[in-house]
Amino acid sequence: MYARRRRAYFLLMGGCLVLFVSAWAFVRLWSVEAAVAMCVVAMAVPPFAAIVANRRGPDDRWWDDPSGDPQSDEWWDELDGKRRPGRDSEP
Repeated sequence: MYARRRRAYFLLMGGCLVLFVSAWAFVRLWSVEAAVAMCVVAMAVPPFAAIVANRRGPDDRWWDDPSGDPQSDEWWDELDGKRRPGRDSEP
């Protein structure tokens, strides 16, 4: 999952860079308005790329992963009504 999100981020940011550089390298020679429009589009791409890169997929588990503190994990599991593997039997 992480590699796919990272690849999508770099593709979007690469496209942003291509738009910006090509706008002022050679598109401005034919049409300044088109170059400005390309820069406006390039300006909108980075926030979208950040959203894509940070989006969690259905297979990404982060809210219920153990924190490493057994007492805290047990307390949260009790609040959530979950039983941890190996702790199903109580005396």
